[in-house]
Formats: sequence, C-alpha cells, structure tokens
Amino acid sequence: MTSHKLALLTAAALASAGSLVACSSSDDSTSSEATASQSATEEETSSVEEEADPSSTDDASTADASESESSAPSVSVVSTTTMLGSVVGDIVACASPDSTAITLMPVGADPHDFSPSSAQVADLVTSDLVVANGLMLEAGLEDALENAESDGATVLEVAPLLDPIPFGGKHGDEHGDEHGDEHGDEHGDEHGDEHGDEHGDEHGDEHGDEHGHGSEDPHFWFDMNRMATAAEIIGADLAEDNGDVFAECGSKIADEIRSAEQDVRALLESVPADERILITDHDALGYLAEVYGYEVAGTVIPSGSTLAEPSSADLVELVEVIEDAGVQVIFANTADPTTLAEAVAAEAGNDVQVVTLFVGSLGGPDSGAEDYVSMMLTNAELISGALNAN
Repeated sequence: MTSHKLALLTAAALASAGSLVACSSSDDSTSSEATASQSATEEETSSVEEEADPSSTDDASTADASESESSAPSVSVVSTTTMLGSVVGDIVACASPDSTAITLMPVGADPHDFSPSSAQVADLVTSDLVVANGLMLEAGLEDALENAESDGATVLEVAPLLDPIPFGGKHGDEHGDEHGDEHGDEHGDEHGDEHGDEHGDEHGDEHGDEHGHGSEDPHFWFDMNRMATAAEIIGADLAEDNGDVFAECGSKIADEIRSAEQDVRALLESVPADERILITDHDALGYLAEVYGYEVAGTVIPSGSTLAEPSSADLVELVEVIEDAGVQVIFANTADPTTLAEAVAAEAGNDVQVVTLFVGSLGGPDSGAEDYVSMMLTNAELISGALNAN
C-alpha cells in the first residue's frame, strides 16, 4: 500500500517540481626680512646642489617606478559557483581592488542544472583565470569550459586538487590518522591505485550513472578546511603572473575561513553523537558528515546530482529508513523545490519536518548566507538547531 501511495506521490511531486554582488608670522619686521633673505639664499644653494647632482631626479623616478611595479595589476577572474565566487572575490578585493571578479551562477542557482549565456561564455574566454569546481559538478558548463580552455582561457578546477572523497565512502575511516600524517607519498600512491581501481570500477559505473558524477564527491565546500586550501591554491595560481600579493591574500582568506570553521565545528558537535543522522535531498553532505562525525542515512534523490529522479521503490525504502532510525528531519536545498522531500516527510509521519539548507548556492540579502562563511555558519545553526530540538 505504501508503495502504491508513493508512486502517486512521486508522479504528482515530480510534476509539481518540474513546473518551476571611499607660519606663524613674526611681529618683528627685521626678523621677517632676515628670514626671507635666509630663505632666498637656501633656495639658491638648493638649486645649485640639484644642478650639481642630477641623480636626485633619477632616484625619484626610480622610486616611483619601483612603487608602480610593486602594486598588483588589475586582473579579471571568473568563478562558476557562488561559493567559489565569494572566496575568489575576497582574495581579489584584498590583492587588487581595481580588479574584476565575476560569478557566473546567480544566487539561488543549482550548480548541477545551470547553463551559461553567450555573454557569460565570452567572459570565460577574456578572463585571466576561470575558477571552477570540477568533478562534474557543473554539468551544464562542461562544454563551455572545455571550449574556453581550447580558446586560450586558463581554467583552474579546484575540487580534484583537494583530496576528494568517494560518494558514500568513509574517507576518514579508511585513512584515519594516515590521512593526516601520511598524506604525501603513501596517500598519493595508495589513494591513486586503490581509490582509482576500487572506486573507479565499483563506483565509476554505479555512481557515474546513479549520481550524475564520477566516483568522487564534488561538494568539497562542506569541509571548510578544504575550502581554505582552495583559497591558498587560487591565490598561488594568480600570484604566478600577477605578484606575490595574491598568494598573501589567498593565505589571509584561508586563515579567516579556518578561524570560522571552529565556530561551525562547535555548533555541529553540540549534537549528541547518536543524533547525528542526516536525511538529505541529494547526496551532498558527505564531506560534512566525514569531518564532524555524522551519518548520511538516506537521500530523497539517491544521487549526488539533483538532476536524477527517484523511483517509487527508492522513496518507499527511504520512508522505512526514516521510520527505523527515528529521524524527524529531512534537510532539503534552497536551490531546488522541496516537493519530494515534503511528500516523503508526510508519508513517514511522526511530525517529520523539512528544513532547507544552503547547499548549492549562497543566499540573497538578509538570508544569513550572503557569503561563504556566513552560509556555513547558518547551515550549522540550522542542522544543530533541528537535531537538538528532537
């Protein structure tokens, strides 16, 4: 019976879902005359000294040139997602305020389902650097990014450089202390072979189709320490052609992100360990779960992409998971309709609520998620608040 009801819910929900950055003067005249005479004599002496030493003019010119060379040039940087755009914008504003930082995706856009305009494609080609997420997150941008790169654009995909975790995997459990202490050669070889073979075969086919991605999870921004590393990578890349100030600013922004992460950690770790169970709209919180000891018990869309569609059987299984685990919250996504999540919540009963997080996009004005750091703090508040209330 549940299966029949969810089949109807699925059809209705999918149909509903589809319809949708300012002298003192002297009183003694004799003294005044003497001062004026002395001043005239000093001016003449100074003029003679300048004529005798023309290098003084050259020294001033050299100083001006040196100052000009030390200032950062104006650059143009394009970012794909709003999260990256926030971080890149901070780096660029720090290093070269006259520069331009463009974010392709508007606030509220789903990275999985965004296609650029012709003007935005032109921005890609004319920019000094394109900062993209990578790992197949920007499905609708892949052709545009490849074409821009072939036309001479420099595209920096950051997610593959941040030791990505596999979908549904426990990277932290698998690597444990090894990940922290032996992240270099051993991790490079072991992760390259084991992760490439094991997850390339096991997850490549399974998740390549099921998730709409490859085997590795692109949602790295839910680990703020990885985003801090991304800021350093971006700053260093810009510094290669534009001066060390960009690397310095990348490090500065990274430090700010790492500092804010401590507040996020305190909020998320305030939830009792046995209550750290997440049901999400799609498989996007794997990094958060790994870092803070949460479990993603199920997803409304059994995929790392919002473009997939669940079957009635998928939803029946999810309802059973919610009932068995005693979960009372489904975390949805502000960038996508909540229709399916609400249908599942209603079927599961027991006052299961739907709480929307900022998953694939920053929020608008007064949302509490106007930039990357505030987005992560707001998400942590929403998660901890909902789970601690149960």
